[in-house]
Amino acid sequence: MTLRSLQHIIPSIPVSDGAGVKLRRSLGQSQGLRLDPFLMLDEFASDNPDDYIAGFPPHPHRGFETVTYMLAGDFEHQDHLGNKGHLRAGGAQWMTAGKGIIHSEMPLQKEGRLHGFQFWINLPAREKMKPAGYRDIQPEEIPTVALADAQVKVVAGEVITANGPVTGPIQGISTAPLFLDVRLDAGGSFEQAIPEGHSAFVYPYAGSLLIGADGQQKPLPARQAGVLSNGTTARVSAGAGADGACFLLLAARPLGEPVVQYGPFVMNTREEIEQALDEYRRGVLA
Repeated sequence: MTLRSLQHIIPSIPVSDGAGVKLRRSLGQSQGLRLDPFLMLDEFASDNPDDYIAGFPPHPHRGFETVTYMLAGDFEHQDHLGNKGHLRAGGAQWMTAGKGIIHSEMPLQKEGRLHGFQFWINLPAREKMKPAGYRDIQPEEIPTVALADAQVKVVAGEVITANGPVTGPIQGISTAPLFLDVRLDAGGSFEQAIPEGHSAFVYPYAGSLLIGADGQQKPLPARQAGVLSNGTTARVSAGAGADGACFLLLAARPLGEPVVQYGPFVMNTREEIEQALDEYRRGVLA
C-alpha cells in the first residue's frame, strides 16, 4: 500500500454562471487548473434565493460528461431529447453530452437553502461524438456505507467493507470514476483504495481535513480542492473541531489527450470546436 499525499491545493473562487447563479469554482477556474480527466468543479451553496433563483436556462454541451449532486434543495432538468429529471437532496444526475445536448437546470424552489455541486469529466476522443445520454439518480439509489468513523455515500465506483464491496449506481464509464460523499466523525479517519495512476482530489465542504500518513499529514481547509499524489490509497482524517468534516473524494483514469475548450464545448482540436459552434448556430448540434 502506498499512501497518497496532498500534492497541491486549488482554492475555490467566487464566480457567477448560468443566468447569474453565485457559486465557487476550484478546478476549471482557468484552463491550466484542471486534473485530467476532471475539467471543472463548482459548489453552489446559499440560503438567499437571489443567488440561485435565475438558474441555468437552456444551454448546449458537447464532448464531456456533467455530474450534478445535491445536498439541499430541488432542481429540475430538461433537455432537447425529452428527458426530464427532478434533482432532490441526496440525489444526482449524470449526463453524457456526447455529440451534443441542450439542457436546462432550474430551481424548483423560491426560497430556502440550495446546496450542491457540479463537476465535468472529459470524454476520450473516440467517445466525444457518441449519442447524448441522461440518468436521473434518486437518493434511494445511492448506497450509504456505515464505517467506524464515517458515513460514505457511493455514487460511482466502490467501497470495500467487511461484508464485501458496495458499488455505486454509475458503472461502465470509460474513465472508471470514483465519486464518494464522506461524512467523518470528529477525530475520525477514512481510507479508500484508488488505482495507481488515476487522478484524485478531495474537496471538503464542511470542516477541515488532514491528508496523508500519520506524522506526515498536511492540512486542507474547507472549500479548497486538494490534489493528491500518485499511490494506491487515500487516507483522510478530520481536522480540529467538534463536528468532524464532510468532503467529496473524486478519482478517475486520466486520458492523456489534448484538451481544447470553448465554454460549453470540450474537444481535442480547434477545428472540432469550430464545427460545434457552427452546428449550434445552425440548430443541428445534436
